Amino acid sequence: MAASLRLGRQGILFGLRLSSFNKCLRATHPWQEHVRHFFQSPWFLGEAVAAGDALCEIETDKAVVTLESNDDGVLAKIMIEEGSRNVPLGTLIALMVEEGQDWKQVEIPPPDAAAPSAAPPASQAAAALVVTTAAAPSPPPPLPPTISGPLRLSPAARHILDTHGIDHKLATPTGPRGLITKEDALNLLKMSPAAKTTITTAEAAPPPPSPVPASAAPPPPPGSRPNIPPLSVPGKPGVPGTFTEIPATNVRRVIAQRLTQSKTTIPHAYASVDCDMAAVMHLRKDLAKEQIKVSVNDFVIKAAAVTLKEMPEVNVTWSGDGPRALDSIHISIAVATDKGLITPIIKDAANKGVQEISANAKALAQKARDGKLLPEEYQGGSFSISNLGMFGISGFSAVINPPQACILAVGTSRSELRLCEEDQTLRTLQLMTVTLSSDGRLVDDELASRFLDKFRANLEKPQRMALA
Repeated sequence: MAASLRLGRQGILFGLRLSSFNKCLRATHPWQEHVRHFFQSPWFLGEAVAAGDALCEIETDKAVVTLESNDDGVLAKIMIEEGSRNVPLGTLIALMVEEGQDWKQVEIPPPDAAAPSAAPPASQAAAALVVTTAAAPSPPPPLPPTISGPLRLSPAARHILDTHGIDHKLATPTGPRGLITKEDALNLLKMSPAAKTTITTAEAAPPPPSPVPASAAPPPPPGSRPNIPPLSVPGKPGVPGTFTEIPATNVRRVIAQRLTQSKTTIPHAYASVDCDMAAVMHLRKDLAKEQIKVSVNDFVIKAAAVTLKEMPEVNVTWSGDGPRALDSIHISIAVATDKGLITPIIKDAANKGVQEISANAKALAQKARDGKLLPEEYQGGSFSISNLGMFGISGFSAVINPPQACILAVGTSRSELRLCEEDQTLRTLQLMTVTLSSDGRLVDDELASRFLDKFRANLEKPQRMALA
């Protein structure tokens, strides 16, 4: 999001307007066509403003952009108050008059006359100068003035020329009082693709010497980075400190919104417990002999569903008015795809056997990877499970999937020596760490501890799940 500067000949009236800029706004996303927050600089009405002065700061969804003045003048009227939100594109935010004009008698132009005819290209400029002429024909533009003395550059122009190693004296100033604007720097950049030129001074008698390339600026010390990293140039190798924008997919954008909503609006509480997986491992071997293949995650899903059936106070969600008890037990399982995580649902998991849960989980995971899930197959779950044990993760904490109250993070199983309290001997146990992330508004620490204790009992003795 940047700002464009409108200049009208009659009354020499400046109007600051918001326009799109490629780094902060994508015109292809209509929901982003507004400024999230607007901050004004500490300027006062009637105060003189010089070219290059920072007028205000505009906060978008991703960044805070400083709006600089492209010309000298006097601040006549501020149209948008400090702290304003959701300012649409094209909104008039301030008016300036030329020095010497009566800034108190300024008139606000009508919306139709003040609206810009076309937005400036987003990839070429963050601030554009739009000149509206009066009804009478305007005189031809004057020739660029000859400047004797120090060069005057706008901050944007200085940044462009310094970044590409171009001598400032090569630019032809078109701004007022010999100011080199950003457009001048961009035009010079187009004519100098090498971006490594310099000028040489010539005397009257001897022939002009051949141009000598200027030595490039010394690279920054290792580990340092510029305050504002420049964009990488397409077709050219990236240099230290540059970056390349990667457009976010719709799935990634939804994931980012839901994760931000979860971590900022839900008070997360965490509790972990180690489960002995010896009985589950033994049962899997017995089932494999009968050509029944089930995974550890299938037993985890069944144990979680049975525990929710035994403790319905955990099977709740949070609505705008408060807790909401659920009649059904639908388990959401996290599946990683090329586009991001998605949580298909195993419905009525408490009333299904482990073999049926395994078949449903495999079918839903394949449909998720193929992008063929229906909305009813991933919306409306009551409890989520995320398993990273296949990646060797011993334990982790997952983010709650709103509006659900809990998510269970499952790690890998590992062998550990533990002291048996019955006969005081060392035994090798196959332990697996699970961590419950719960919404503190719905499931307090005591309730979460009781849930994990009953879950561990169901998982360590699979026959309990058949009786539940």
